[in-house]
Amino acid sequence: MSEQSINRRILALAVPAFAALVAQPLFLLADTAIVARLGTEPLAGLGAGATVTSTLVGLMVFLAYGSTAVVARLLGAGQRTKALELGIQAMWLAVGLGVVLGILTWLASPWLLTWLGATGEVHAQALSYARWSLPGLPGMLLVLAATGTLRGLSDARTPMVLAISAAAVNVVLDLVLVFGVGMGIGGSGAATAIAETGMGVTAAWVVRRGGRRAGASMAPTVTGMRSSLVVGGPLLLRTVTLRAALVLTTWVAAGKGAAALAAHQVTWNIWGFLNFALDAVGIAGQTLIGLALGAGAIAQVHALVRRMLWWSLGSGVALGAGVIIFRGPLASLFSPDAEVRGGVTSTLLVIGCTLTIAAYVCLADGVLIGAGDGPYLARVGVVNLLVYVPLAFVVARFAPDGTDGLVWLWAAFSIGFMGVRAATLGWRQRGDAWLATGA
Repeated sequence: MSEQSINRRILALAVPAFAALVAQPLFLLADTAIVARLGTEPLAGLGAGATVTSTLVGLMVFLAYGSTAVVARLLGAGQRTKALELGIQAMWLAVGLGVVLGILTWLASPWLLTWLGATGEVHAQALSYARWSLPGLPGMLLVLAATGTLRGLSDARTPMVLAISAAAVNVVLDLVLVFGVGMGIGGSGAATAIAETGMGVTAAWVVRRGGRRAGASMAPTVTGMRSSLVVGGPLLLRTVTLRAALVLTTWVAAGKGAAALAAHQVTWNIWGFLNFALDAVGIAGQTLIGLALGAGAIAQVHALVRRMLWWSLGSGVALGAGVIIFRGPLASLFSPDAEVRGGVTSTLLVIGCTLTIAAYVCLADGVLIGAGDGPYLARVGVVNLLVYVPLAFVVARFAPDGTDGLVWLWAAFSIGFMGVRAATLGWRQRGDAWLATGA
Protein backbone atom coordinates (compact mmCIF):
# COMPACT_ATOMS: atom_id res chain seq x y z
CA MET A 1 0.00 0.00 0.00
CA SER A 2 1.46 3.37 -1.06
CA GLU A 3 1.82 6.36 1.26
CA GLN A 4 -0.66 8.26 -0.91
CA SER A 5 -3.23 5.49 -0.49
CA ILE A 6 -2.67 5.42 3.28
CA ASN A 7 -3.08 9.19 3.46
CA ARG A 8 -6.38 8.99 1.59
CA ARG A 9 -7.71 6.30 3.93
CA ILE A 10 -6.67 8.25 7.02
CA LEU A 11 -8.14 11.51 5.76
CA ALA A 12 -11.38 9.86 4.61
CA LEU A 13 -12.05 8.94 8.24
CA ALA A 14 -10.13 11.63 10.12
CA VAL A 15 -11.61 14.71 8.42
CA PRO A 16 -15.28 13.89 9.13
CA ALA A 17 -14.27 12.53 12.55
CA PHE A 18 -12.55 15.85 13.23
CA ALA A 19 -15.70 17.77 12.33
CA ALA A 20 -17.85 15.51 14.52
CA LEU A 21 -15.44 15.57 17.44
CA VAL A 22 -15.01 19.34 17.52
CA ALA A 23 -18.77 19.78 17.18
CA GLN A 24 -19.28 17.96 20.49
CA PRO A 25 -17.25 20.36 22.65
CA LEU A 26 -19.11 23.19 20.95
CA PHE A 27 -22.01 22.21 23.21
CA LEU A 28 -20.00 23.23 26.27
CA LEU A 29 -18.16 26.04 24.51
CA ALA A 30 -21.51 27.59 23.57
CA ASP A 31 -22.77 27.05 27.11
CA THR A 32 -19.60 28.67 28.46
CA ALA A 33 -19.76 31.73 26.20
CA ILE A 34 -23.46 32.30 26.88
CA VAL A 35 -23.46 31.57 30.63
CA ALA A 36 -20.40 33.82 31.06
CA ARG A 37 -22.69 36.76 30.24
CA LEU A 38 -24.72 35.92 33.35
CA GLY A 39 -21.73 36.59 35.62
CA THR A 40 -18.76 34.95 37.33
CA GLU A 41 -20.78 32.81 39.75
CA PRO A 42 -22.96 31.20 37.04
CA LEU A 43 -19.79 30.54 35.00
CA ALA A 44 -18.11 28.93 38.02
CA GLY A 45 -21.31 26.94 38.59
CA LEU A 46 -21.19 25.73 35.00
CA GLY A 47 -17.65 24.52 35.67
CA ALA A 48 -18.85 22.30 38.51
CA GLY A 49 -22.22 21.30 37.04
CA ALA A 50 -20.85 20.40 33.63
CA THR A 51 -18.17 18.30 35.33
CA VAL A 52 -20.90 16.01 36.70
CA THR A 53 -22.53 15.34 33.33
CA SER A 54 -19.33 15.29 31.30
CA THR A 55 -17.76 12.85 33.77
CA LEU A 56 -20.69 10.46 33.38
CA VAL A 57 -20.55 10.65 29.58
CA GLY A 58 -16.77 10.39 29.65
CA LEU A 59 -16.91 7.25 31.80
CA MET A 60 -19.29 5.65 29.30
CA VAL A 61 -17.12 6.41 26.27
CA PHE A 62 -16.30 2.69 26.16
CA LEU A 63 -19.69 2.35 24.44
CA ALA A 64 -18.20 4.16 21.45
CA TYR A 65 -14.62 2.88 21.56
CA GLY A 66 -15.56 -0.74 22.23
CA SER A 67 -18.15 -0.70 19.44
CA THR A 68 -15.71 0.82 16.95
CA ALA A 69 -12.99 -1.76 17.64
CA VAL A 70 -15.27 -4.83 17.67
CA VAL A 71 -17.36 -3.80 14.66
CA ALA A 72 -14.25 -2.93 12.61
CA ARG A 73 -12.58 -6.27 13.42
CA LEU A 74 -15.69 -8.24 12.46
CA LEU A 75 -16.10 -6.21 9.28
CA GLY A 76 -12.44 -6.83 8.41
CA ALA A 77 -13.06 -10.54 8.92
CA GLY A 78 -16.11 -10.44 6.58
CA GLN A 79 -18.82 -10.73 9.30
CA ARG A 80 -20.96 -7.64 8.63
CA THR A 81 -24.26 -8.94 10.04
CA LYS A 82 -22.67 -9.96 13.35
CA ALA A 83 -20.89 -6.61 13.50
CA LEU A 84 -24.20 -4.75 13.23
CA GLU A 85 -25.85 -7.00 15.80
CA LEU A 86 -23.16 -6.22 18.35
CA GLY A 87 -23.52 -2.51 17.61
CA ILE A 88 -27.28 -2.70 18.18
CA GLN A 89 -26.80 -4.48 21.51
CA ALA A 90 -24.40 -1.73 22.57
CA MET A 91 -27.14 0.83 21.85
CA TRP A 92 -29.66 -1.03 24.02
CA LEU A 93 -27.06 -1.16 26.77
CA ALA A 94 -26.45 2.59 26.39
CA VAL A 95 -30.13 3.47 26.86
CA GLY A 96 -30.44 1.26 29.95
CA LEU A 97 -27.32 2.69 31.53
CA GLY A 98 -28.41 6.24 30.69
CA VAL A 99 -31.77 5.89 32.44
CA VAL A 100 -30.34 4.31 35.61
CA LEU A 101 -27.32 6.61 35.90
CA GLY A 102 -29.41 9.69 35.08
CA ILE A 103 -31.86 9.04 37.92
CA LEU A 104 -29.17 8.18 40.47
CA THR A 105 -27.05 11.20 39.59
CA TRP A 106 -30.02 13.58 39.63
CA LEU A 107 -30.69 12.51 43.21
CA ALA A 108 -27.03 12.63 44.27
CA SER A 109 -26.06 15.84 42.45
CA PRO A 110 -26.24 18.16 45.54
CA TRP A 111 -23.70 15.99 47.36
CA LEU A 112 -21.53 15.52 44.28
CA LEU A 113 -21.32 19.28 43.70
CA THR A 114 -20.43 19.91 47.33
CA TRP A 115 -17.66 17.32 47.01
CA LEU A 116 -16.38 19.15 43.93
CA GLY A 117 -15.96 22.26 46.09
CA ALA A 118 -18.98 24.29 44.95
CA THR A 119 -20.49 26.37 47.75
CA GLY A 120 -23.12 29.09 48.21
CA GLU A 121 -24.43 30.66 45.02
CA VAL A 122 -21.95 28.69 42.88
CA HIS A 123 -23.48 25.46 44.25
CA ALA A 124 -27.00 26.66 43.44
CA GLN A 125 -26.03 27.56 39.88
CA ALA A 126 -24.23 24.25 39.38
CA LEU A 127 -27.18 22.25 40.70
CA SER A 128 -29.56 24.00 38.30
CA TYR A 129 -27.36 23.18 35.31
CA ALA A 130 -26.79 19.56 36.33
CA ARG A 131 -30.44 18.74 37.02
CA TRP A 132 -31.67 20.29 33.79
CA SER A 133 -29.03 18.50 31.69
CA LEU A 134 -29.28 15.01 33.24
CA PRO A 135 -32.59 14.02 31.52
CA GLY A 136 -30.56 14.03 28.31
CA LEU A 137 -28.15 11.36 29.58
CA PRO A 138 -29.82 8.36 27.82
CA GLY A 139 -29.58 10.26 24.53
CA MET A 140 -25.95 11.20 25.21
CA LEU A 141 -24.99 7.55 25.79
CA LEU A 142 -27.02 6.41 22.79
CA VAL A 143 -24.97 8.84 20.68
CA LEU A 144 -21.78 7.13 21.87
CA ALA A 145 -22.88 3.59 21.03
CA ALA A 146 -24.40 4.48 17.65
CA THR A 147 -21.43 6.63 16.66
CA GLY A 148 -18.98 3.86 17.58
CA THR A 149 -20.90 1.38 15.45
CA LEU A 150 -20.99 3.72 12.46
CA ARG A 151 -17.26 4.43 12.74
CA GLY A 152 -16.54 0.71 12.90
CA LEU A 153 -18.42 0.40 9.62
CA SER A 154 -16.12 3.13 8.20
CA ASP A 155 -19.00 5.62 8.12
CA ALA A 156 -17.58 8.79 9.64
CA ARG A 157 -19.79 11.13 7.60
CA THR A 158 -23.09 10.39 9.35
CA PRO A 159 -21.77 11.13 12.88
CA MET A 160 -20.27 14.34 11.50
CA VAL A 161 -23.56 15.57 10.03
CA LEU A 162 -25.47 14.68 13.19
CA ALA A 163 -22.93 16.29 15.52
CA ILE A 164 -22.80 19.56 13.59
CA SER A 165 -26.60 19.72 13.36
CA ALA A 166 -27.02 19.05 17.08
CA ALA A 167 -24.41 21.69 17.97
CA ALA A 168 -26.28 24.28 15.90
CA VAL A 169 -29.59 23.36 17.54
CA ASN A 170 -27.94 23.63 20.96
CA VAL A 171 -26.77 27.20 20.31
CA VAL A 172 -30.26 28.32 19.24
CA LEU A 173 -31.89 26.62 22.23
CA ASP A 174 -29.25 28.11 24.55
CA LEU A 175 -30.11 31.64 23.48
CA VAL A 176 -33.86 31.06 23.60
CA LEU A 177 -33.98 29.30 26.96
CA VAL A 178 -31.27 31.24 28.81
CA PHE A 179 -32.23 34.75 27.72
CA GLY A 180 -35.56 34.53 25.85
CA VAL A 181 -37.41 32.36 28.38
CA GLY A 182 -35.29 33.60 31.28
CA MET A 183 -34.27 30.20 32.65
CA GLY A 184 -30.70 31.31 33.31
CA ILE A 185 -28.09 28.57 33.62
CA GLY A 186 -30.85 25.93 33.81
CA GLY A 187 -31.84 26.82 30.25
CA SER A 188 -28.34 26.00 29.10
CA GLY A 189 -28.58 22.53 30.67
CA ALA A 190 -32.00 21.93 29.15
CA ALA A 191 -30.75 22.99 25.69
CA THR A 192 -27.96 20.44 25.85
CA ALA A 193 -30.34 17.69 26.98
CA ILE A 194 -32.79 18.35 24.13
CA ALA A 195 -30.11 18.57 21.43
CA GLU A 196 -28.27 15.43 22.59
CA THR A 197 -31.49 13.40 22.80
CA GLY A 198 -32.44 14.34 19.26
CA MET A 199 -28.99 13.41 18.03
CA GLY A 200 -29.06 10.04 19.80
CA VAL A 201 -32.45 9.03 18.44
CA THR A 202 -31.45 9.96 14.89
CA ALA A 203 -28.13 8.09 15.07
CA ALA A 204 -29.87 4.99 16.42
CA TRP A 205 -32.37 5.11 13.54
CA VAL A 206 -29.52 5.15 11.01
CA VAL A 207 -27.87 2.09 12.59
CA ARG A 208 -31.22 0.29 12.85
CA ARG A 209 -31.88 0.88 9.14
CA GLY A 210 -28.50 -0.61 8.23
CA GLY A 211 -29.09 -3.55 10.55
CA ARG A 212 -32.41 -4.41 8.91
CA ARG A 213 -30.81 -4.36 5.46
CA ALA A 214 -28.15 -6.81 6.67
CA GLY A 215 -30.69 -9.08 8.38
CA ALA A 216 -29.37 -8.33 11.87
CA SER A 217 -31.44 -9.04 14.96
CA MET A 218 -32.96 -5.89 16.49
CA ALA A 219 -34.22 -7.19 19.84
CA PRO A 220 -32.22 -6.59 23.03
CA THR A 221 -30.67 -9.70 24.57
CA VAL A 222 -28.94 -10.20 27.91
CA THR A 223 -26.16 -12.14 26.17
CA GLY A 224 -25.56 -9.39 23.63
CA MET A 225 -25.50 -6.59 26.18
CA ARG A 226 -23.25 -8.65 28.45
CA SER A 227 -20.86 -9.12 25.52
CA SER A 228 -20.68 -5.34 25.11
CA LEU A 229 -19.89 -4.99 28.80
CA VAL A 230 -17.17 -7.65 28.65
CA VAL A 231 -15.48 -5.92 25.71
CA GLY A 232 -15.93 -2.48 27.24
CA GLY A 233 -15.05 -3.39 30.83
CA PRO A 234 -11.30 -2.79 30.56
CA LEU A 235 -11.93 0.42 28.60
CA LEU A 236 -14.30 1.51 31.35
CA LEU A 237 -11.56 1.07 33.95
CA ARG A 238 -9.13 2.94 31.71
CA THR A 239 -11.67 5.74 31.41
CA VAL A 240 -12.37 5.77 35.15
CA THR A 241 -8.70 6.49 35.84
CA LEU A 242 -8.69 9.23 33.21
CA ARG A 243 -11.88 10.86 34.48
CA ALA A 244 -10.61 10.62 38.05
CA ALA A 245 -7.60 12.68 37.01
CA LEU A 246 -9.85 15.23 35.32
CA VAL A 247 -12.20 15.52 38.31
CA LEU A 248 -9.22 15.79 40.67
CA THR A 249 -7.93 18.67 38.56
CA THR A 250 -11.28 20.49 38.81
CA TRP A 251 -11.34 19.88 42.59
CA VAL A 252 -7.90 21.46 42.97
CA ALA A 253 -8.98 24.41 40.79
CA ALA A 254 -12.08 24.93 42.96
CA GLY A 255 -9.82 25.36 45.97
CA LYS A 256 -8.03 28.28 44.33
CA GLY A 257 -11.05 30.58 44.37
CA ALA A 258 -14.16 31.37 42.28
CA ALA A 259 -12.20 33.32 39.65
CA ALA A 260 -9.67 30.48 39.31
CA LEU A 261 -12.48 27.94 38.93
CA ALA A 262 -14.17 30.12 36.31
CA ALA A 263 -10.88 30.47 34.41
CA HIS A 264 -10.33 26.73 34.72
CA GLN A 265 -13.78 26.11 33.21
CA VAL A 266 -12.89 28.18 30.15
CA THR A 267 -9.44 26.63 29.81
CA TRP A 268 -10.86 23.17 30.34
CA ASN A 269 -13.31 23.54 27.49
CA ILE A 270 -10.68 24.93 25.14
CA TRP A 271 -8.35 22.05 26.06
CA GLY A 272 -11.20 19.59 25.47
CA PHE A 273 -11.93 21.16 22.10
CA LEU A 274 -8.27 20.86 21.08
CA ASN A 275 -8.04 17.26 22.25
CA PHE A 276 -11.16 16.30 20.35
CA ALA A 277 -9.53 17.82 17.28
CA LEU A 278 -6.32 15.87 17.90
CA ASP A 279 -8.31 12.71 18.53
CA ALA A 280 -9.58 12.70 14.95
CA VAL A 281 -6.54 10.74 13.75
CA GLY A 282 -6.82 8.45 16.77
CA ILE A 283 -10.47 7.75 15.91
CA ALA A 284 -9.44 6.95 12.34
CA GLY A 285 -6.79 4.68 13.84
CA GLN A 286 -9.39 2.75 15.83
CA THR A 287 -11.24 1.87 12.63
CA LEU A 288 -8.24 1.28 10.35
CA ILE A 289 -6.27 -0.77 12.88
CA GLY A 290 -9.34 -2.85 13.70
CA LEU A 291 -10.03 -3.56 10.02
CA ALA A 292 -6.40 -4.44 9.31
CA LEU A 293 -6.02 -6.75 12.31
CA GLY A 294 -9.37 -8.39 11.54
CA ALA A 295 -8.01 -9.18 8.08
CA GLY A 296 -4.64 -10.30 9.50
CA ALA A 297 -2.66 -7.58 7.67
CA ILE A 298 0.18 -6.87 10.14
CA ALA A 299 2.39 -5.05 7.62
CA GLN A 300 -0.49 -2.71 6.87
CA VAL A 301 -0.89 -1.99 10.59
CA HIS A 302 2.73 -0.83 10.89
CA ALA A 303 2.44 1.35 7.78
CA LEU A 304 -0.73 2.96 9.11
CA VAL A 305 0.80 3.70 12.53
CA ARG A 306 3.89 5.33 11.00
CA ARG A 307 1.85 7.59 8.75
CA MET A 308 -0.70 8.53 11.44
CA LEU A 309 2.12 9.47 13.81
CA TRP A 310 3.29 12.20 11.45
CA TRP A 311 -0.24 13.51 11.04
CA SER A 312 -0.78 13.63 14.81
CA LEU A 313 2.49 15.31 15.76
CA GLY A 314 2.14 17.88 12.98
CA SER A 315 -1.38 18.72 14.17
CA GLY A 316 -0.13 19.10 17.75
CA VAL A 317 2.58 21.56 16.74
CA ALA A 318 0.20 23.63 14.57
CA LEU A 319 -2.60 23.80 17.13
CA GLY A 320 -0.19 24.51 19.97
CA ALA A 321 1.29 27.46 18.09
CA GLY A 322 -2.20 28.77 17.37
CA VAL A 323 -3.15 28.63 21.05
CA ILE A 324 -0.02 30.55 22.06
CA ILE A 325 -0.61 33.26 19.46
CA PHE A 326 -4.35 33.72 20.07
CA ARG A 327 -4.54 33.05 23.82
CA GLY A 328 -5.39 36.69 24.59
CA PRO A 329 -8.36 37.02 22.20
CA LEU A 330 -9.61 33.58 23.28
CA ALA A 331 -9.63 34.65 26.92
CA SER A 332 -11.52 37.86 26.08
CA LEU A 333 -14.09 35.91 24.09
CA PHE A 334 -15.22 33.88 27.08
CA SER A 335 -15.20 36.30 30.00
CA PRO A 336 -15.40 40.05 30.64
CA ASP A 337 -13.81 39.62 34.09
CA ALA A 338 -10.15 40.76 34.15
CA GLU A 339 -9.04 38.17 36.72
CA VAL A 340 -10.68 35.32 34.82
CA ARG A 341 -9.12 36.52 31.54
CA GLY A 342 -5.69 36.63 33.16
CA GLY A 343 -6.04 33.06 34.39
CA VAL A 344 -7.17 31.81 30.99
CA THR A 345 -4.34 33.60 29.15
CA SER A 346 -1.68 32.14 31.45
CA THR A 347 -2.98 28.57 31.39
CA LEU A 348 -3.40 28.59 27.61
CA LEU A 349 0.32 29.30 27.32
CA VAL A 350 0.99 26.08 29.24
CA ILE A 351 -1.39 24.18 26.98
CA GLY A 352 0.14 25.55 23.79
CA CYS A 353 3.63 24.50 24.86
CA THR A 354 2.60 20.94 25.76
CA LEU A 355 -0.02 20.10 23.14
CA THR A 356 2.32 17.84 21.17
CA ILE A 357 2.36 15.45 24.14
CA ALA A 358 -1.44 15.31 24.02
CA ALA A 359 -1.32 14.73 20.25
CA TYR A 360 0.84 11.64 20.67
CA VAL A 361 -1.34 10.33 23.49
CA CYS A 362 -4.50 10.68 21.38
CA LEU A 363 -2.98 8.67 18.53
CA ALA A 364 -1.34 5.94 20.62
CA ASP A 365 -4.50 5.49 22.66
CA GLY A 366 -6.62 5.14 19.51
CA VAL A 367 -4.25 2.59 17.99
CA LEU A 368 -4.32 0.35 21.05
CA ILE A 369 -8.10 0.67 21.40
CA GLY A 370 -8.50 -0.35 17.76
CA ALA A 371 -6.23 -3.32 18.44
CA GLY A 372 -8.48 -4.44 21.31
CA ASP A 373 -5.72 -3.90 23.87
CA GLY A 374 -8.15 -2.73 26.56
CA PRO A 375 -6.67 -4.81 29.43
CA TYR A 376 -3.27 -3.12 29.05
CA LEU A 377 -4.87 0.32 28.85
CA ALA A 378 -6.76 -0.44 32.07
CA ARG A 379 -3.61 -1.51 33.93
CA VAL A 380 -1.48 1.45 32.92
CA GLY A 381 -4.39 3.79 33.54
CA VAL A 382 -4.07 2.95 37.22
CA VAL A 383 -0.31 3.59 37.07
CA ASN A 384 -0.83 6.94 35.36
CA LEU A 385 -3.33 8.04 38.00
CA LEU A 386 -1.05 6.99 40.85
CA VAL A 387 1.69 9.18 39.40
CA TYR A 388 -0.60 12.20 39.01
CA VAL A 389 -2.42 12.13 42.37
CA PRO A 390 0.57 13.26 44.49
CA LEU A 391 1.40 15.98 41.95
CA ALA A 392 -2.14 17.35 42.16
CA PHE A 393 -2.13 17.29 45.96
CA VAL A 394 1.19 19.13 46.06
CA VAL A 395 -0.37 21.87 43.92
CA ALA A 396 -3.47 21.93 46.14
CA ARG A 397 -1.39 22.23 49.29
CA PHE A 398 1.48 24.50 48.30
CA ALA A 399 0.54 26.47 45.16
CA PRO A 400 -0.95 29.94 45.75
CA ASP A 401 -4.56 30.86 45.02
CA GLY A 402 -5.60 32.57 41.81
CA THR A 403 -3.79 32.53 38.48
CA ASP A 404 -0.40 31.36 39.76
CA GLY A 405 -1.88 28.28 41.38
CA LEU A 406 -3.90 27.52 38.25
CA VAL A 407 -0.75 27.66 36.12
CA TRP A 408 0.99 25.19 38.43
CA LEU A 409 -2.05 22.93 38.25
CA TRP A 410 -2.14 22.90 34.46
CA ALA A 411 1.61 22.28 34.30
CA ALA A 412 1.19 19.26 36.59
CA PHE A 413 -1.61 17.94 34.41
CA SER A 414 -0.17 18.69 30.96
CA ILE A 415 3.38 17.55 31.71
CA GLY A 416 2.99 15.14 34.61
CA PHE A 417 -0.19 13.24 33.81
CA MET A 418 -0.13 13.46 30.01
CA GLY A 419 3.61 12.81 29.99
CA VAL A 420 3.35 9.53 31.88
CA ARG A 421 0.47 8.50 29.61
CA ALA A 422 2.66 9.12 26.57
CA ALA A 423 5.48 7.07 28.10
CA THR A 424 3.33 4.02 28.97
CA LEU A 425 1.56 4.00 25.61
CA GLY A 426 4.81 4.38 23.68
CA TRP A 427 6.43 1.52 25.61
CA ARG A 428 3.57 -0.82 24.68
CA GLN A 429 3.76 -0.06 20.98
CA ARG A 430 7.46 -0.89 20.87
CA GLY A 431 6.57 -4.59 21.22
CA ASP A 432 4.23 -6.95 19.37
CA ALA A 433 1.96 -8.11 22.23
CA TRP A 434 -0.85 -5.80 21.05
CA LEU A 435 -0.89 -7.14 17.48
CA ALA A 436 -3.57 -9.85 17.85
CA THR A 437 -5.22 -10.74 14.52
CA GLY A 438 -8.66 -12.11 13.57
CA ALA A 439 -12.23 -11.30 14.61
